[in-house]
Amino acid sequence: MGAYSTYTDQELTALLRGGEPKAMTEIYNRYWDKLLAVALNRLEHLEEAEECVQDVFLKLWKLREKLELKYTLGTYLAAAVRYRVYDMFAGQHRKLKTGKETLADLEEIVPDVIGADAELLEKELIEQIEQSVRQLPEKCRIIYKLSRDENFNNKEIAAALNISEKAVEAHLTRAFKGIRKNIAVTAPIAVFLMGM
Repeated sequence: MGAYSTYTDQELTALLRGGEPKAMTEIYNRYWDKLLAVALNRLEHLEEAEECVQDVFLKLWKLREKLELKYTLGTYLAAAVRYRVYDMFAGQHRKLKTGKETLADLEEIVPDVIGADAELLEKELIEQIEQSVRQLPEKCRIIYKLSRDENFNNKEIAAALNISEKAVEAHLTRAFKGIRKNIAVTAPIAVFLMGM
């Protein structure tokens, strides 16, 4: 289809969705240096920054068929790098097993995205998270809100609701999974970025 370097980001994205490896190569070549600079701005070591950017490109390729951009490709990829850096700092499991991941943890990631689209991205993600919380089963939602809004620890929640701490942890884990699952349907960019 000609020289891929002459294609717009929108054209490359469409080709990428269709599984065109040369489109992926062009996106990689076009954005590698810019994304590496974004990663290096937050990470101390070149190797870590390179790994971060490589992870983003691998994730992009894996999710190519579902890729729907509401923002420019550059903004999308820069946000993905920032989320990946956050994830590297927070650890792969993001404290999910201990039930300590908070809505604030998720909300704090978004504001760092640069560009005019940042506020829209932040607002959309926060709205989707709040909507997801409203859709949780009642007991799960109550436990989530006690933990996040009232700052109860797991022991306090267990005592207040007359259930075990293990049950509290299970409900919080279910809440986080439910939030992520709902966001996967309604805000695919958030899943791409959070799923790193």
